[in-house]
Amino acid sequence: MQPETASSLTDTLRHYWGYDAFRPGQEAVVRSIAAGRDACVVMPTGGGKSLCYQLPAVLDAGRTTVVISPLIALMQDQVAQLEQMGIPAAFVNSSMAGAERNQILKRATAGEFRLLYFSPERVALGDTPEWLKRIPVSFFAIDEAHCISEWGHEFRPEYRQLSRLRELFPDRPIAAFTASATQRVRHDIIEQLRLRDPHKHIASFRRPNLHYIVHESNSRTQEEMLLRAVRRISEGNVIVYAPTIARVGETVDVLEENGIAAIGYHGQMEGKARRENQEKWMSDEVRVLVGTLAFGLGINKAAVRSVVHLSLPKSVEQYYQEAGRAGRDGLPADCILLWQKKDRGLHAYFIGQIGDPVERERSWQRYHEVERFVQSMDCRQHHVCKHFGEQPKWERCGTCDICAGTPHWLEVEDTRYRGRRAKASHMMRERRAAGEKSTGGATLSVPDAQLREYLREWRRNTARDLGVAAFVVLHDAALDALCAAKPTTLQALRAVSGFGDKKVERYGQEILDALHRFHKGQRAHNDWHATASQPRQDTLQLLGEGRTFEEIAQIRGRKVSSVVDMVVKLMEDGELKFEAKWFSAERYAQIASAIQQFGKERLKPVKDGLPEEITYGEIRLVAAHLRIQQNQNSGTGRSEFAPRCSPS
Repeated sequence: MQPETASSLTDTLRHYWGYDAFRPGQEAVVRSIAAGRDACVVMPTGGGKSLCYQLPAVLDAGRTTVVISPLIALMQDQVAQLEQMGIPAAFVNSSMAGAERNQILKRATAGEFRLLYFSPERVALGDTPEWLKRIPVSFFAIDEAHCISEWGHEFRPEYRQLSRLRELFPDRPIAAFTASATQRVRHDIIEQLRLRDPHKHIASFRRPNLHYIVHESNSRTQEEMLLRAVRRISEGNVIVYAPTIARVGETVDVLEENGIAAIGYHGQMEGKARRENQEKWMSDEVRVLVGTLAFGLGINKAAVRSVVHLSLPKSVEQYYQEAGRAGRDGLPADCILLWQKKDRGLHAYFIGQIGDPVERERSWQRYHEVERFVQSMDCRQHHVCKHFGEQPKWERCGTCDICAGTPHWLEVEDTRYRGRRAKASHMMRERRAAGEKSTGGATLSVPDAQLREYLREWRRNTARDLGVAAFVVLHDAALDALCAAKPTTLQALRAVSGFGDKKVERYGQEILDALHRFHKGQRAHNDWHATASQPRQDTLQLLGEGRTFEEIAQIRGRKVSSVVDMVVKLMEDGELKFEAKWFSAERYAQIASAIQQFGKERLKPVKDGLPEEITYGEIRLVAAHLRIQQNQNSGTGRSEFAPRCSPS
């Protein structure tokens, strides 16, 4: 490739992406890759990494850029976006039939694709290098490159195989991209991939629009804090990260019980269900998504106004990456970490499952770094920057909880300690009040808000008709630019940021027609946004139909343990009576006897004293029933275990 002139780069940027200017750092990276140089690029989530390798690929007509990407869904989305922009692209993964793969290979050999996506596992397969040698490769782009480092927070052994690329294709440039790599990991990436005098672009790790808020909670206060955090977001989307699959379902239920529509996302869901839930969230049908760390990689959603973590993350890098999915549009956003002391036990359990003692020790090191982060009295932004090897010349961001104080709305009183806490000083109250900001997003006039809603509905319906994700049709940022510009001609639409030539050709007239209909008085329907379900009523109804806990879990998309927890709540709230059919009399008596021996407060000793096949769920149910009986019988002089230790 030859170095490109400034006009040819901006012309290409405008033609395909619809942007008039590069983001900071992008142009220098594009130029270096277009000139045939290796690169190591660290940009924050939402910084525009993809464009840095996609644009040079477009410039090199007749050759193909090979992109290594870790997720099939991410590959599919990027290929769909590129095709919408008129850029020939394809992906190869293990789910494809042999005939389909062979057809792609045939076209790739002829140089028909500008970009071809592979998983790292696929590149490691024995026949793939021979495959690639038949393709006119331009350069290799390694996405999520921190996965190649054992010191990285998401080390994946299959990424180590990518070191072979330098041997197999010694004359082809390699460009590595990541959003979250410490100085040590960056050095490891360069060493493992054997990059030669790479162009290095390390963006600042400071995200000025993000408000980091770290707050200790407990099982009694965290739920109320979460509800407050979600309710204060009037515009835009929310991501809630839960530590386990069971907590995902429980958290969705808590939100929906309180009138907030929410959906879940985790690795054990069927692929189709995961995809559907992600798309409901992406298209604004449901504004709140609760997920495990399986959610988020490659998510291109600009208007995320809040990211809430319900436990300590595994590493500072992981937290930075996940929290960084907020505020990609540059507007203020909250990053709220609600940790509990018991989180350490969960981390100890997961770290204990790691077989390699060296990796286990690294995991503990990463966890201790997280503990230092949450307990530090330094500015959160400053702490993050220093963690990644940046040396900020500033000391305070002015907006995090350390600089501005904990927001007043997060002060939830634990009734166990009512009266014991000292009142905050008047000065601190004033400081906190001054530090609070609304993160509801940009305030729109009523007509503009109605127009955005109308265009969101158009985008959602168009995406469904085409069978693609909503953001593939139109990014949030482009949709907002459209609301501001209100073009009346195709020429005016071409001037709107985010509308490349192919996008205008494909959707231009439809968009103008939609704007015209809105001008004539048509408005969005109100029924396409999901409403909160009623988890309690749904569970009661299914129990009334005679469904087992396992069947209810299947129907409601929950873990059995989550269903049991819901049943316990219903019993304790007096909405459901204990059913004898849930247990045999012998099994109930066995569990009740163990509870009498070890107590109801801690379940593990009870579990250890019972046969292995008896579950925690069964113990919780019996303990709840005994607790209810004790309350009912208090004052009667009757023992809590006699004579009602059987379920009858």
